[in-house]
Amino acid sequence: DSKKQTQLFIIHKPKGCLTSHKDDKKRPLVFDLAPRNLPRLISIGRLDYNTEGLLLLTNNGELARHVEHPNTGWIRKYRARVYGTINETKLAKLESGITIDGVIYKSIKVELESQKGHNSWLKISLKEGKNREIRKVMEYMGLIVNRLIRTSFGPFNLGNIPPKEIKEIKKSIIRDFLPDFAP
Repeated sequence: DSKKQTQLFIIHKPKGCLTSHKDDKKRPLVFDLAPRNLPRLISIGRLDYNTEGLLLLTNNGELARHVEHPNTGWIRKYRARVYGTINETKLAKLESGITIDGVIYKSIKVELESQKGHNSWLKISLKEGKNREIRKVMEYMGLIVNRLIRTSFGPFNLGNIPPKEIKEIKKSIIRDFLPDFAP
């Protein structure tokens, strides 16, 4: 029974690392950080090259498809350091969704965490996570994202896991949050 072998991991993906199994340009790969004794893993969603933070890895393709699908309803939370002038009224409107160049971005909740001159930290929550969504939406708002960290994905939190570290999620937690895939 393949369920018995289901494994789920959190890795703290560092900036400058690809969420890929191979790269023609020989850049660092997130899967190279995993210990060699683990089975072949796949990522649940992706984080772009310059984004850091929580990435979920599993050996179960069905589980990966289930978790990354927006219908699961799991919220992905980020901290973003942005440069530019913050317009909190415009940012609040992102909660009802936005269309940029024909691409529909569903509700994005943005909260100003701190501000110093033109540099600000934002807390961002979304359910979808389209390719480079936060960077594109912030650019449309006149803000440049110069650091982006995913802090949580559904019930899983980065906590104090250091960059490049991988941590297995306990079977009991898989049972609690993903009972259909529990060992």
